[in-house]
Amino acid sequence: MARKSTLNRTLRFVLTLCGIWPDASYVLLYRTFWIVTTTMILFCHYRYFLTHVYSAKLVDLMDCVSSFLAFSKVIIKCALFWLNQRKFAEILAMITKDWNDCASCEISMRKITSKAKISDRIANTIITLHTVTIFLYCFGIILADVDVNDHTTELPFVNKIELPFSIKTQRLYRCVLMAQFFHMILSAWAAGIINALLLTLTLHIAGQIDILCHWLSQSMPCEDKTAHESVVIATSKIIQKHQKIIDFSENVENMFTHIALVQFVTNTIMICLLGFLIVTAIGSPNMMEEILKSSFFYTITNLEAFIFCFAGEYLNNKSKEVGIAAYNCGWYNLQPKDSRVLLFIILRSQKQLRLTVGKMMDLSLNSFTSIMNASGSYMSVLLAMQ
Repeated sequence: MARKSTLNRTLRFVLTLCGIWPDASYVLLYRTFWIVTTTMILFCHYRYFLTHVYSAKLVDLMDCVSSFLAFSKVIIKCALFWLNQRKFAEILAMITKDWNDCASCEISMRKITSKAKISDRIANTIITLHTVTIFLYCFGIILADVDVNDHTTELPFVNKIELPFSIKTQRLYRCVLMAQFFHMILSAWAAGIINALLLTLTLHIAGQIDILCHWLSQSMPCEDKTAHESVVIATSKIIQKHQKIIDFSENVENMFTHIALVQFVTNTIMICLLGFLIVTAIGSPNMMEEILKSSFFYTITNLEAFIFCFAGEYLNNKSKEVGIAAYNCGWYNLQPKDSRVLLFIILRSQKQLRLTVGKMMDLSLNSFTSIMNASGSYMSVLLAMQ
């Protein structure tokens, strides 16, 4: 069966679980689940912080804040998608139309399918990494032998939380741990799939740019200077394709700009908090367990920031290829009135496609460097406070 979309089954399945996929069944039920469960978890984090702010170690408080931010980031990103449901539906419709347009051309289909296969590998890899991270983060607590009847010690949970009820049986304690683990898996999938979706949409744009560049290199006549009508048709087709790519990119930018802002703010704080937890774990009695638990979470948080910045950098560089392809085509064989049209394509391509952080700053590898520098500075301050 021929493929008809850049988004694979993994993306569609997890986006449906998050209540993001348009026209999916039980969307309201999924959204209610996320709102209720995440609100309860954030409330328990809040209770822990208030009740332990003066008695707990700074490391435990930092652990509580980092997981609080992680859950907050997921629900905010999902809510932003829910609010932009119509825009996301428009993007999916544009993807379907692009695939239908490519169906009649073997070269175009090959280029777009190549990008789709890359996005499949990326989405599956991201989901796998997030799943493994949660397993490594939770398995130490879940497998630990804890005496529920020992009231002299505080019961360990996967996250630093304070429940509004008391736990008096081993079964109830295990149920709470499994509920935490299950929700963390779903939250990790939600966070990862939104990152994978951004890369998938970026790769789709890149595939359309490759097709446009191919048209520019093949559609201009090499020797026939009288084929004015065919040149006009080809040029018109190229301009329309370029405008579609620009419109698609602007839709992606409008949908992800506020998500990127949330990502930047929370990830900057989380990176410094997790780095602080890793550094302070050195020399402690359970050093290996703490470092292993935090290091994968730290890696995933850095990866999320890098994915957004890489997508912006890649899209910006890819859009420059349109102007280069227009300049390298056989414009010198055209009549002057036909070749002038290519100037507009070159001029428009000089305004590169971009992704921004809340319309304030471009996403690029320089932005990722800024995140790492800011996080390192904050971590130094926390270490000085210890």
